[in-house]
Amino acid sequence: MSEFDASRRRVLKTGAIAGAGVALPTIFTASSAAAFTNEPTGGTVTLGFNVPQTGPYADEGADELRAYELAVEHLNGGGDGGMMNTFSSKALQGNGILGKKVEYVTGDTQTKSDAARASAKSMIEKDGAVMITGGSSSGVAIAVQGLCQEAGVIFMAGLTHSNDTTGKDKKANGFRHFFNGYMSGAALAPVLKNLYGSDRTAYHLTADYTWGWTQEESIAAATEALGWNTVNKVRTPLAATDFSSYIAPVLNSGADVLVLNHYGGNMVNSLTNAVQFGLRDKVVNGKNFEIVVPLYSRLMAKGAGANVKGIHGSTNWHWTLQDEGSKAFVKSFGTKYGFPPSQAAHTTYCQTLLYADAVERAGTFNPCGVVEALEGFEFDGLGNGKTLYRAEDHQCFKDVLVVRGKENPTSEFDLLEVVEVTPRAQVEYAPDHPMFAGGNLGACNPGA
Repeated sequence: MSEFDASRRRVLKTGAIAGAGVALPTIFTASSAAAFTNEPTGGTVTLGFNVPQTGPYADEGADELRAYELAVEHLNGGGDGGMMNTFSSKALQGNGILGKKVEYVTGDTQTKSDAARASAKSMIEKDGAVMITGGSSSGVAIAVQGLCQEAGVIFMAGLTHSNDTTGKDKKANGFRHFFNGYMSGAALAPVLKNLYGSDRTAYHLTADYTWGWTQEESIAAATEALGWNTVNKVRTPLAATDFSSYIAPVLNSGADVLVLNHYGGNMVNSLTNAVQFGLRDKVVNGKNFEIVVPLYSRLMAKGAGANVKGIHGSTNWHWTLQDEGSKAFVKSFGTKYGFPPSQAAHTTYCQTLLYADAVERAGTFNPCGVVEALEGFEFDGLGNGKTLYRAEDHQCFKDVLVVRGKENPTSEFDLLEVVEVTPRAQVEYAPDHPMFAGGNLGACNPGA
């Protein structure tokens, strides 16, 4: 099929911010005449949930899958409806998507780009998935996003924090709800300055792939702008489990802050090694040595145990938030699984609802209709305050949380506390910001 004729699309989008009234249905003309990849023809529609079920991010993947299953239950009218009840858009009715029952298939990304692409390809070609979502690695997200662009299906990214996902590697068929490295730096750096002062020397240990690189760049730039000096940046393999050989040189570097640009099992192991080497008991340059974990999660905190106490970082969402959307999600998830959800679970649940809502508002599963419905879409009621899906890069902008490990946790789930809710305006940036330059969103691809 020739490229979808954008001039034939007519979409009426609604802001759908709480207080603005009930969302109006989107009008999408010419959809009935346009064929697209895996157009649902029966009474069901299939979504593809591609998560790390093995590898260093498997804990996040397991929680993502729980959230996906919960979202499908709610979309099909089961359970208590969760955040469908608080979502400012009222297009979803609990009768599936466009009246079709939602079914799903799953795959294991293994936290490897090749495996993730193969899994997504199988879901699209063999299972008829009309949308792919998931992942807990930015390398995986970027690879699968590219595949979905080529195949003509929507990719609703899961946990991906690299600037590149909606920067140089952004695609018209891809959307990210999760925040990014730049936002972590913008939220975290002012808090670190207030806590530790502006005269600090930092040493970075960084996971050697796209997320680590852009996280390192973002935190270094944000802290250096406030007076910090960066003494060294050392890359570590994603497959590493013992970081002792990387921690030892920190002691002789003159640094008084260690920044761990690690996530999942990598962060658990590197932080544990750092504590074992006694870094938190050191005094360097007349200052107490500090450790910073720029991207935090409750699952990581659980793995690291008491080692996270007093250590600061940022997170996309936390289960203790008291807005109505967060409370509804925590209640639904907790009822189904017996424990609170992680930020990975939150973002994947939101992405599933946001996709389904966009289809309803567009009146079609055609990916170009979905793109049109999501671009510039403003909403509330899904946690993190009023949120914008920016049209220029398909990045969500919302409040960002700065957290620290609790000194006196009350349970294995009560390990982090929110110390600051950074307003959306503080973490926003121009679409052509240098850290996000070089990419081209391109045109929507409807596929077949």
